[in-house]
Amino acid sequence: MATTRDYYEILGVEKGASADDIKRAFRKLAMKHHPDRNPGDAEAEVKFKEASEAYEVLSDPDKRQAYDTYGHAGLRGRTGHDFSHMETGDIFSMFEDVFGDLFGGGGGGRRRGGGRRAKRGYDLQTEVVLTLEEVASGTDKDVEFVRQDICPACHGTGGKPGTEPVTCITCAGAGQVQQTGLGGMFRMVTTCPACGGAGKSYAQKCPECRGSGRKPKKRLISVKIPAGIHEGQAIRVGGEGEPGDAGAPRGDLHVVIRIAQHPVFERDGDNLVMPLPISFTQAALGAVIKVPTLVGQEDLTLKHGTQFGELYRLRDKGLPNLRNGKRGDLIVMVKIEIPNRLTQEQRDLLTQYAKTEKFDVMPQSQSFWDRIKEYLGGR
Repeated sequence: MATTRDYYEILGVEKGASADDIKRAFRKLAMKHHPDRNPGDAEAEVKFKEASEAYEVLSDPDKRQAYDTYGHAGLRGRTGHDFSHMETGDIFSMFEDVFGDLFGGGGGGRRRGGGRRAKRGYDLQTEVVLTLEEVASGTDKDVEFVRQDICPACHGTGGKPGTEPVTCITCAGAGQVQQTGLGGMFRMVTTCPACGGAGKSYAQKCPECRGSGRKPKKRLISVKIPAGIHEGQAIRVGGEGEPGDAGAPRGDLHVVIRIAQHPVFERDGDNLVMPLPISFTQAALGAVIKVPTLVGQEDLTLKHGTQFGELYRLRDKGLPNLRNGKRGDLIVMVKIEIPNRLTQEQRDLLTQYAKTEKFDVMPQSQSFWDRIKEYLGGR
C-alpha cells in the first residue's frame, strides 16, 4: 500500500468501528476533499486518495482482519488498487455504492459507451519480498495476485447470456446525467448510475457476475527484478491490471519491493554495514580475519592497536547501483569483546601484563569460606 499512516486515524474512527461508521467517515472525507470544492489543491487530492486507500482495506473484512492483526505488514502480498496513479473520477466509479448516494446516484461508473471514449482498466498494486542476496544479483520472482477479469459467461456485458440490451431509460442512451450535489453548491455531469455509462442496459443480469461483467481471477506471473533495487521502489508490469471498457487496454500492475531483514548485514544505500566482534588481543596485536560477504568470505587485515568502533572498508563488496551497476563497499565496524571468564593461566598472564602498564588490578578472588576465616581470625 502507498501510505504507512494508520488507516483508522486517516478516517477518524476507532478500531472497533462498524462497517457503517467506516462508510460514513469515508463519505464525510470525500465531501471535504472533493475536487470540485478544492480546485487545484494538490494536498486535498492526496488526502482523498489516502482516505480511499484506507476505505478499500477497512471495508473488506479479510483485509481489515489482516490489518488489525499485523498492521501494514499483514497486507503485504495482497493485491490492492494503486490509488496514487488513479484519477479521482476512477476512484468515484470504484466506490459507486458510497458516492452514488453522495452525489444523487452514480458518482461516476465505468464509461463504456454513449459516444464517450472507452477507459483503460485500473492499475493494481502488490508486493514482493527480496533477500539482500537477490538484490545483489537480480532475480526473477513469481508474483501471485487476484484481479477482476472479464466474466467468461457474459464476456463482460453484465447481461444474461442470450439476452439483448435495451436503451437506458435513465439517460435516454446518453450514458451521462447531470446532477447537483452538496446542497446545490455545484453541478456535475456523471456517468449514468443505471447503465454505468453504456447507454444501454440488460433487464436480466448475468448470474455468474451478477451484472458487473467482472469476476475475480487468480493470476501468476514472473517478474524480472533488476539488481540494486531499493525498498519501496516498484516494477511496472504493463497490461496486468484490470480490463478496460469496451476493448480499451488493461491497466498495469505495480509490484512494490520489500527487502527482508538480513541476519548479518544492514543496507546503507549501495553499501553494506556489518559489526565484527574481535578479541582484545586481536585488536592489540593485529590479525587476519575471514569476514562474510554476500558471495563468500574475504580476508580482512586488522592493524595492531585497532580501536572499538573503528571502520574497515572492503571495496566493491556491497550492492550494485541500480543505474550504472557500480558496486558499493562492505563496511566492517569493529566491536571488541572482553571475556567474562578466564582460565588461571590467562589471569596470571594478564596480571603480569598489567604490572608492565603500572595499573592496579583486582586480586584473585577468594572463596567464601576463606573470607569467613580471615574475618573471624581478625577479631
